[in-house]
Amino acid sequence: MKLARLAPALLAAGLFVTACGGGGTATATPSANVPSDLSISSFTADFSYMAKLADLTKAGKGMVGVILPDTTSSARYVAFDQPYLTQAFQKAGYSSSQFKIDNAQGQEAQQLSIAQADITAGATVLIMDPLNSSVGSQIQAYAQSHGVKIISYDRATFTGTNTYYVSFDNVQVGKLIGKGFTDCVTAWGVKNPKVFTLNGGQNSDPNAVDFAKGYNSVIWGESVAQEKVGKTNSAGYTLVGDQIATDWKNDIGGTIFQQQFTAHPEINATVEANDGLGNAVIQVLKNNKVKAKSIPTTGQDATLDGMVNVLTDYQCGSVYKAVYLEAQDAVALATVLRAGATPPSGLVNGTTAPPSGVSGNQQPASLLVPVWVDKSNMEATVIKDKFIDVATLCSKAGASVCSANNIS
Repeated sequence: MKLARLAPALLAAGLFVTACGGGGTATATPSANVPSDLSISSFTADFSYMAKLADLTKAGKGMVGVILPDTTSSARYVAFDQPYLTQAFQKAGYSSSQFKIDNAQGQEAQQLSIAQADITAGATVLIMDPLNSSVGSQIQAYAQSHGVKIISYDRATFTGTNTYYVSFDNVQVGKLIGKGFTDCVTAWGVKNPKVFTLNGGQNSDPNAVDFAKGYNSVIWGESVAQEKVGKTNSAGYTLVGDQIATDWKNDIGGTIFQQQFTAHPEINATVEANDGLGNAVIQVLKNNKVKAKSIPTTGQDATLDGMVNVLTDYQCGSVYKAVYLEAQDAVALATVLRAGATPPSGLVNGTTAPPSGVSGNQQPASLLVPVWVDKSNMEATVIKDKFIDVATLCSKAGASVCSANNIS
């Protein structure tokens, strides 16, 4: 935590400068105090805490620019992130000219161009969800050269100074996947588990490495990105295969699992890093006439298809990361930084560092708490939060399935 507090401490001492319009610089002088109770636990579904930041918003200088990555890799950016971020800004007292939200539409050059335009327009803080580490590093370098603070939102890149990370605790996400998997193996009565693991895009996403470290630590007792084939544990599990679906591509994941299941028909338990990969595996299982509640699968993101697969007994559960919490967290941190104040330790509660072999530096992080969702708490989490539309869910899963699980 010493490194995590270094940048805010220097900032509070006036050793960092913030950008003014057109790239000029001026030392920020906060005239409002950060609420003493501001922490990762402050945020709720009704956004009520954000009003406590209004005085800090008034004390801040410049605009906050938000750059989301695309509209295709996940429906969340349009359906959830943009409206939740907007609501968080408005509740915190921002005027329409004090924040700006754009989407890069999957184009690296466009994401960099938006960042440059925002800084030219007077942004003093950028919240970016980088398409990949390459464009993330370019944006960080440009922002640093103009004295602009950066918040990496949901995806970390490990370059630059005066950079913060807002996300959910990625290792904990992996641990929830691992615990959900082992519980499911027991509940579904899987004998002598022969396990195949389908990892996410570790080739381009450092978060995927942390997810894997989390579930491997629970299942195999080792915090590693990939396990060796043949690995066993005290519960009688044997690892048949462990592969990476590059760039989180579901079609690649499906092809990998089809090949593995053909070569190793003894596979009777699987671990997947997200719902998309889980669904790709499930389609292969269904094509091979595997019955429900036979071969466990896992995931994260609590997608519609993931929840359907959970209700129909093809997936054990999924990790839910409430976007409304992440949006408020990012706006709260941006508001503190925009006012030239020091983020409290309850908000910046950890650090993130590049995986072994990846260049970069450790950065201060605000890490939220994820939740494992299965049949038992689906109604009280993703449905209550309206993250999943219950009518669509029950249409796809079947009305009788929803009724049997008290979902309406």
